[in-house]
Parts: sequence; C-alpha cells; structure tokens
Amino acid sequence: MELPFAESYKIKMVEPVRKSTRAEREQWIKDAKYNLFNLKSNQVFVDLLTDSGTGAMSDRQWSEMMLGDESYAGASSYYKLKEAINTITGFPYFLPTHQGRAAENVLFSALIKPGDLIPGNAHFDTTKGHIEFRKASAVDCTIDEASITTLDHPFKGNIDLKKLEKVLVGNPVEHIPMIIITVTCNTSGGQPVSMANIKAVSDMARNYGVKVIFDAARFAENAYFIQQREAGYERKSIREIVLEMFSYGDGMTMSSKKDAIVNMGGFIALRDQELFREASTFNIMFEGFITYGGMSGRDMNALAQGLYEGTEFDTLDTRIKQVAYLGKLLHEADIPLQLPYGGHAIFVDAKRFLPQLPKEQFAAQTLAVELYIEAGVRAVEIGTLLADRDPVTRENRYPELELLRLAIPRRTYTNNHMAYVAAALINVWKRREKITSGYKIIYEAPIMRHFTVELEKA
Repeated sequence: MELPFAESYKIKMVEPVRKSTRAEREQWIKDAKYNLFNLKSNQVFVDLLTDSGTGAMSDRQWSEMMLGDESYAGASSYYKLKEAINTITGFPYFLPTHQGRAAENVLFSALIKPGDLIPGNAHFDTTKGHIEFRKASAVDCTIDEASITTLDHPFKGNIDLKKLEKVLVGNPVEHIPMIIITVTCNTSGGQPVSMANIKAVSDMARNYGVKVIFDAARFAENAYFIQQREAGYERKSIREIVLEMFSYGDGMTMSSKKDAIVNMGGFIALRDQELFREASTFNIMFEGFITYGGMSGRDMNALAQGLYEGTEFDTLDTRIKQVAYLGKLLHEADIPLQLPYGGHAIFVDAKRFLPQLPKEQFAAQTLAVELYIEAGVRAVEIGTLLADRDPVTRENRYPELELLRLAIPRRTYTNNHMAYVAAALINVWKRREKITSGYKIIYEAPIMRHFTVELEKA
C-alpha cells in the first residue's frame, strides 16, 4: 500500500482563533469600507491575505533568535546571514533590509532614473510602485499563455523573448537599467520561470549590456517547480538548482518573509562591488548601517536559518502539496482557477466566476468580500484595484487577469483548514448568480491604492 501524504513537521504550539457569526462579518466588512486590509486580525478565521511574514518559524529559528547579536556594527548575526546568503545564492555582496519593498527602494534608488524602462515578467505591486514613483515605466513581457487560466502550461511565469528583445532593440540601453525576473511570478498566479528561460533572458541581457535582477521572494518554490517539471533537473537538489538560477543574474532583491519563513526581513544580494557600494549609501540613508540595515540581530539569525530550511526539499514538498490540495478541491467543484496551481497560492479567475459584473465594479474584490462574509476567510484581490491607474492618463488599468488570491502561510494551517476554505468558496460558487453588483471607489491613494482603498456598494 502506498503511504499517504503527511506533513514533514509536527505542531509544538497553537494559537486559539475565534469563529465569528455572519452578522458580525457583514458589519465588520462594512465598517472596513469593504477593504479586507482594514479588518482586524481577530475578525478573521482563516487568513489567506498573504503568505508574507505569516508563516510559522521552526524551533531552530526560535533558538537562533536567542543567539542574536544586537551590536550596531559588525554583529556576528550579520556574518551568519552573509554566509547563508553566499552559500545558497552565490552572490558575494549583500545588504540587509527590513523587508522586500525596502530592498527595492534601496536598489532602485541606485539604478533607476526618470524615463527608464524596466522590462520583466508581470512586476508585482510594490515593484511597479517603486518604478513608477521614480517616473520610470515597468514593461510587462510575460508570455501570452499566462493570461489563459484554463491552459495547463508548466512555466507560465516565463518572459516572452520576442517581447523582451523588442524593448531592448527599440530603446537606448542606457534607459534600460535592468531586466527583472520575478520567481515565482506572483501576478500571473504564482507561476514558475523555467531554467531555460532564465538562461535565455540572461544571454540576451549580456548581448545588450543590461543587468538581470531577480525579484526572488519565492525563489525556492521556483527551484522546486524546475526540479519537478523541467527535463534534466529531476535529480538535482533544490540548492543546486538555486545556485544555477542565480548564476545567470547580477543581483536580487528578497522579501525574506516568504521562502525564508520569517516574520520580518529582506535583503539585496549583488555580484558587482561598485553597485554594492552605491547601494550601501542608500541603505544607510533609508534602512540603517550596512551590517544591520533595519533588522535586529535576532531576526538576521532567524532569517539565516530560514534560508536553509526554506531550501530543503521536504519543506517545499509539504508546502506546495498543501497548496495543490486546496486547488484540487476547488477544481473538482468546477471553480475556475489559474492552472496549473501556483506555488504559494491558489488563484481564482474572478472574470469567469462572476462574468455578470462589469469590469468597473472589481469582480475579484467583490468575490473576496463574499468569501469573507461566507466564512471569515480573508483573501486578496490581484486585479484591477492592484493594477492601479495609469500614471499619465490616470485611467484605471484593466489587466488580462482578474484574480482572487488565496495565499497560504507556510506551516500555519492544516488540510482541514484548506477543506474549510474550499467549502466556503464552493458555497459562494453555488449562489454566484445572485451576486449582481460589485463596488465603487470612494477614496484611493495616488499610488498602490489597494492597501488603503475605501469602497461602497455600486
């Protein structure tokens, strides 16, 4: 008899969570202006808003917290993290930051000028926000297959080489400071990028003298998919694959709150000493001295340990199979999803779920609100609200994909929670035709509006 799947960890501590009533949730989401970011955590039963900083640290990570060196300069925790980053990524230089968007802020301050173009695969919200804040433009070069949610393509995060070359040929290279490869590609549904594609992008970048920078928040999950799906890598370890991935780049920004399984932290890793020195100036200005950069010593220790754990096969296998378990339950109920399942989340196709809603009424946000009211499950919209307005015309941007993301924290929930989430969404699916209107904006910030937007019923 084949042994069934079981998690590669056991539970040492639990956190009680209260179940609310439907009447309470209806009032709470109304008070929150129909923005799930505005809910209090104790108003949520299963929190799938994000997998960023919401995972459960291991006993070894907690042990490392107790060994943290809080010296302002030259702390042993810094050198422990430096060794871990060099061992796992191969990059010789690094700067600690308090989280991923801080890493983007520091590195982009050194690289991006007004009028620049930054091609890549579906830049995520903070990445695009930092680019556009600097009066530059993010150019999406993701393959077209990524927008066909019914298509089961193994590497929907890939960059379309023809689209990329069109950008490189049609513009002065001095206005293209880097190509960004997001691994895995969150905006397209947590989809991986193949090693062949990474190498091809790197080769093209070298030909044009352009840097390759990884947005590497979920690099270990990307390596897992390469191992599972790409010929020639099935017998390579996760860490061997990671080293090869990063060998094709000039640097990376990292939100360590994902694959390094910490509650707070990030870093920049680089190959070039001159760029490191330039970025160091901005790191000191925005984050802190270069050997702590907005992080405590205890957090650096936990991050170093988390990098080792996050690149272990058993950790990744457990995590990604739990995501797939939720996906299978929803797929069997005919709920429209982005296929194949992502590494960190299940993405529901809100256009196909609620086709009766006009695009101006934010179908994915509407679905997120309905799921919360149904069962206290908090998810997040990856669609028109997140796509924001065009910085020039100020018109809404309507992306090809209008998705509801169910982001699963690492080592936090059981499969019973996944079954609960599936049942809740299936209930909404059964009454979907009764959802006849969505929402309209009554307040929005000028950039990255989805975090603080206020809505009312349309």
